[in-house]
Amino acid sequence: MFSKPSRLFIVAAAFFTAHAAAQSPAPASIPEQLPYDIPYGAPITLAQARTAIAAAEAEARRRNWKYAIVVVDSGGNLVSCDKMDGTQLASTEIAEAKARASVRFRRQTKDMQNAINNGATGNLSIPGILAGEGGIPIVVGGQLIGAIGTSGGAGVQDSVIAAAGAAAIR
Repeated sequence: MFSKPSRLFIVAAAFFTAHAAAQSPAPASIPEQLPYDIPYGAPITLAQARTAIAAAEAEARRRNWKYAIVVVDSGGNLVSCDKMDGTQLASTEIAEAKARASVRFRRQTKDMQNAINNGATGNLSIPGILAGEGGIPIVVGGQLIGAIGTSGGAGVQDSVIAAAGAAAIR
């Protein structure tokens, strides 16, 4: 039915197809749960926001750093903001953007930075993304009540200050 050269071609094609399929990586497993699936809770109170800011500011002063510190509620609305004397002027807006991104995407802004650094550059086109350290969700009782954003130093420094503020509420 098939000529000898045709049969050799079919056998060779089948062999190479099977060999290529055997070397293909297995598809990644699909996670059972959504990442960053923290339910939103009641909004952070002004008293809680001020507690977070005071703790963040105390850490900044202890390290002799100048910072802008912003807390937003679970809807991303500004609750409280402090800018320490001598902090660069842009830091207030940057800190607020970090806090908003953190609460809206329910994750630390450092996670956004890591995703982009690992090749997920399409994330840069998503409105509200801020790919830099210093935005941390504030979670109480398993619910996201707000977020703190900080700006004034290098990214890792911003994270240290934000973490101090978030820890004061947990």
